[in-house]
Amino acid sequence: MVVRQASGVLPGGLAEAISGTAEEIAAVLRGATGAAGVPAGGPGGGVGAGRADGGRSGSGDVAGLPVPRSTWTVGEAAAHLAQANALMADLAAGRERPYGDGTPGSLAEANEIDLAGFTERAPGPLATLIADRAADFLAAVEDRDPDALLSTPLGSMRPAVLGSYLLTHMLGHGYDLALALGRPHMLDAHRVGLTLPFMLQVMPRVTDPAAVAGLTARFAVRLRGGASFGVVVTDGAVEVTQEPPARPDCTILTDPVVFLLLGLGRVDPWPVIARGKALGWGRKPWLAPRFPRLFRAP
Repeated sequence: MVVRQASGVLPGGLAEAISGTAEEIAAVLRGATGAAGVPAGGPGGGVGAGRADGGRSGSGDVAGLPVPRSTWTVGEAAAHLAQANALMADLAAGRERPYGDGTPGSLAEANEIDLAGFTERAPGPLATLIADRAADFLAAVEDRDPDALLSTPLGSMRPAVLGSYLLTHMLGHGYDLALALGRPHMLDAHRVGLTLPFMLQVMPRVTDPAAVAGLTARFAVRLRGGASFGVVVTDGAVEVTQEPPARPDCTILTDPVVFLLLGLGRVDPWPVIARGKALGWGRKPWLAPRFPRLFRAP
């Protein structure tokens, strides 16, 4: 796939990250099966380090393998990713497509409806669709006004934030597919940094009302070697700030990849803290493991 630059529309590095992530996800799927759809040598490489499956050899139907922490199979997760990339390409082209009402429950329902109407589950064809629809997004977004507001399932977004949304979504499900197939994932600090425009914009929208009810707290969140921002909760109302608050109740320092995985609900806070991948301190350090649970990943 040829990377098409979106000069003046997407910030530096985002087009390359979208293209590269889509191609790496496609490679994970293509590497999982041989030409006839038979697993080719089993999983390898592991997720982060080591083999995620303890070194088992591949067998059975790859598309039917379960995705950890999900009700989906590999085929269903890949099909959803192909459909979502097509949705994002349509949105970038200015074509509005109703897709739930922005709440996690309605988005999950819309996902299931779309999956039921799309029967492809073979990893090879889905790999091609994922990469091609990402390329369609990059081609479409070139024609957007950088300040235009585009309608999305999570509210109006400028094209750069929509690109960040696409990247975030691909990284989350790409991680799932890599984990399920025992392959190295495609998350790194640079790509996580490019997800922040979307993550910061959408945080107030995906707050869990039950988790923030009655809470008043000021968080400073810092990514090791990267950006920092603030989250202020006032009696359940959430505000995200570009800079950390002057007097935070809790400061959280985390590895960038861990930050994204926590934000997307792919890992649990306590094991991460135990391994030193996330630290919390301040007047109320006990709020650190609670922070990721204030939000519900859509």
